[in-house]
Amino acid sequence: MPPSPVILAIANQKGGVGKTTTAVNLAASLAAAEKRTLLVDCDPQGNASSGVGVRRQTVERSIYDVLIGQATVPEVIRKTAVPLLDVIPATQDLVAAELELVDATDRGTRLRDALRPHIGKYAYVILDCPPSLGLLTLNALTAATRVLVPLQCEYFALEGLTHLMATIDRVKNAFNPELGVEGVVLTMFDGRNSLTHQVADEVKAHFHVFDTIIPRNVKLSEAPSHGKPALLYDSQSKGAQGYLSLAREILDAAEGGKKKARSREAAPRT
Repeated sequence: MPPSPVILAIANQKGGVGKTTTAVNLAASLAAAEKRTLLVDCDPQGNASSGVGVRRQTVERSIYDVLIGQATVPEVIRKTAVPLLDVIPATQDLVAAELELVDATDRGTRLRDALRPHIGKYAYVILDCPPSLGLLTLNALTAATRVLVPLQCEYFALEGLTHLMATIDRVKNAFNPELGVEGVVLTMFDGRNSLTHQVADEVKAHFHVFDTIIPRNVKLSEAPSHGKPALLYDSQSKGAQGYLSLAREILDAAEGGKKKARSREAAPRT
């Protein structure tokens, strides 16, 4: 029986921190590492979808149709130009889902219940959350096994991060006891700014922070307008290389966890 996929929610209620950039480029990097990956766009802005080449006018059915029960996951999955990377797109219709589901008793578990039966062939499922802590983000956190938090090193970053971690704890206690925090990845990093280093040090003192730091990078900013992850737009750019490095960290951590689990299982019982 194949192992269950890692379902990774990319979440931060603050906008403009590189959340969708992280979702798109991490998904592409995991696929480049020969891990079959599904990117699920949970943001009505649909930027993760367009970032992998799905034009909104071509989307007939999306994650919205899945959430309201009018389509199944296999019916809305689309292939991308990246081998081993598929996507479930989103459109502005998704805004209506929060209103339509508000009185549903299962409103917080719709995504989990829809995804779980159909994602066994994937090693990783990446959920791109909207920049809020509303019903769509709740669905993503309830469906996820891990949370990755992109963080821009600026003045209010730590305050927002504390709020997000409290929300993750509430979701874990109420809906999803297996939910854990994968870590914080520093994004849009500008080493010339002293405040950037101060905030980074403060975050590292309180949370697990990945060694990989995603720099401010023109190619990362340009790639979405071409409908490509940075890996396809300019694989040698610092941004593309940064996300490849982040993917390696995540894969190495997962492999290390598996080895520990296997050693525990093999240990003689006393």
